[in-house]
Amino acid sequence: MRVRLKGINSVRKRLADGTWQTYRYAWKGGPPLRGEPGTPEFVASYNEAAARKVMPPRGTLLSLLQAFQASDGFLRLADETRRGYAGVIRRNIEKGLGDYPLSGLTDRRTRGIFMAWRDRIASSAGRRQADYAWGVLARVLSWGLDRGLVLANPCTRGGQLYRRGARADKIWTADDEAAFLAHAPDNLQLALMLALWSGQRQGDLLRLPWSAYDGRHIRLRQQKTGVPVVILVGAPLKVALDSAPRISPIILTRADGRPWTGQRFRAAWSRVCKTAGVAGVTFHDLRGTAITRLALVSATDAEIATITGHSLRSVRAIIDQHYLARDPALGESAIRKLEGRTKAPN
Repeated sequence: MRVRLKGINSVRKRLADGTWQTYRYAWKGGPPLRGEPGTPEFVASYNEAAARKVMPPRGTLLSLLQAFQASDGFLRLADETRRGYAGVIRRNIEKGLGDYPLSGLTDRRTRGIFMAWRDRIASSAGRRQADYAWGVLARVLSWGLDRGLVLANPCTRGGQLYRRGARADKIWTADDEAAFLAHAPDNLQLALMLALWSGQRQGDLLRLPWSAYDGRHIRLRQQKTGVPVVILVGAPLKVALDSAPRISPIILTRADGRPWTGQRFRAAWSRVCKTAGVAGVTFHDLRGTAITRLALVSATDAEIATITGHSLRSVRAIIDQHYLARDPALGESAIRKLEGRTKAPN
């Protein structure tokens, strides 16, 4: 017997390779459903969502959270961003502050209450997660403030608990690269080369289709920023791309030809790093490594920004504050340039 489930919201989205994918949610703004329609997994996930659904009292933060998740702005977020927001809303904000009255947002004491909530998350889940939860709450409140649903946003200019350490020691060295390539399967070797020679984010590279590569350039539009990027393919990357088997419309795939999910890719990457003895750096650090290598060969800020999609201000901030913190190679390069312009005395 086929069970008809009510209220399911289906959303079709065009993927980077031009195909369409249908995502299903328990209701508009509700949690995503697992499995295919009609399967036991799908029905079970629907029942779980329905069991958790409770109509919140009007005038509470929970009502605003649900309205935000049903909004067009939320549904238009990238899939991974939307899942991340939904998770932190469910785990942290609803449980910790869901019954907080919206009328209390204008009370000056509310900011202290919210900061104490953030501190509790930091003690249990870490400062980074606490900052993420605070940022999501701030966005929800900002959305409500713009629409006249709340009268104040106590989360503005809340600062950060987590402080990222200096990134000068978070650059992939030539030894790291060689060790990884010696132990990685072909598909992950290609991922490394793409990251080092394009400076793109993991998410954009995992969805990059072969149609974006014309044999000379890679063209893409970054999902996070919407910035269009055209990258001249360097010779080492061209060799890697031209020799790679095209077993899928997507360039980077698992060994069986299926596209990577972010979670599976990170797990596979971590395993190879562990085997190769590459420690202290992540896939994300390849983006900064690409910027560093471009700067070390005297690429200008504008040239780097054109390749990576950063703003000029971001490129300068990255170079100044993180990746090139007094790199000796820069000093040596400067002296060599000075020597080349200085005539020896007669």
